[in-house]
Amino acid sequence: MDKFIEQLKFNDDGLIPAVIQDSDSGKVLTLCYMNKESLEMTFKEGKVYLFRRSKSRLMMKGETSGHIQILKEALMDCEGKSLLLKIEQKVAACHAGYFTCYYRRATGEGGLETVEEKVFDPGKVY
Repeated sequence: MDKFIEQLKFNDDGLIPAVIQDSDSGKVLTLCYMNKESLEMTFKEGKVYLFRRSKSRLMMKGETSGHIQILKEALMDCEGKSLLLKIEQKVAACHAGYFTCYYRRATGEGGLETVEEKVFDPGKVY
């Protein structure tokens, strides 16, 4: 995977955005940022690791909840500036209790409408 990583263009902070997509449903689950170390760990272990900007540290996705992501396929965009990771999601990706972080959509009235069902209670997990 070294050749794959070498072709990527990380930003000035050493990060690259990664879209996380469920390999079975095709749903986009979340957008995260990865650094070289998190990509190396992801490829080595087969579980998604990311760089938490808010905590300035590497972490495995789901390390607190147990809702891990198993890597199935990694793709880069045409310029090497972003990633698409197709994964197998265990339980849910969203800390708010939904399978996907994209569980709300804009309504014609300018509001928000919840379009997904909760799959777990965050109060019991976090």
